[in-house]
Amino acid sequence: MFEKFGEFDSVEELNRAAAAKKAEGDEEALIALALENGIDKEDAEDYMDGCMEELATPLMAAVGKLKVESEGLKLSGVLMDWVTELMDLCTGDGNFCIEVRRKGKDLAGYIALTAETGYEHRCVVDKRIVAKAGKIKSIVGSHEFAIGIPDKKTRRELALKYYTEAQG
Repeated sequence: MFEKFGEFDSVEELNRAAAAKKAEGDEEALIALALENGIDKEDAEDYMDGCMEELATPLMAAVGKLKVESEGLKLSGVLMDWVTELMDLCTGDGNFCIEVRRKGKDLAGYIALTAETGYEHRCVVDKRIVAKAGKIKSIVGSHEFAIGIPDKKTRRELALKYYTEAQG
C-alpha cells in the first residue's frame, strides 16, 4: 500500500499531489495516484478534464484509504463488515474522515484493537451449543469454547477512540 506516492496525512496533501500531476499534464501519474489511494480512475479523469475542482473530498479520501487497506489485508466476512461500519461512520462524520486519513492510523491497528477487545471480553459457549456445532465440537473436543466479538456500539466506540486519540 502507498508504495509509489506514500501515505498522505490529509485530503489536502493528496489534493496538492494531484494538482501537481495535473499541472504537469501527467494524466497517467494522476490516475496512478488516485488508484493507490482508492479513488476511481474515472474521478481522476474527471479531475484532469476540469470537471472537478479537486481530486478528492474528505469522504472520498477516507473511504479510499479504507478500501485500499482492506484489499491489502485481504479482508472478508465479518472483518469487511467492520470496514463497512467505518465507512458508514465516515459518511456521517466529516471529522472522522479527517482522522481516518491520518498517517499512522491504519485499518490493521483498528482491527487489532477490536479483536483484542473481543478476546478480553469473550464468553464461554454452552456445551449444548458446542455439541450441535459438529465442526467446532470435533476441534475443541471436551475443552471450553469461547467467542469474543464486540457488539456494534463497542466497535463504534473503539473506532472513535483508535482514530481520534493521539498516538502514544
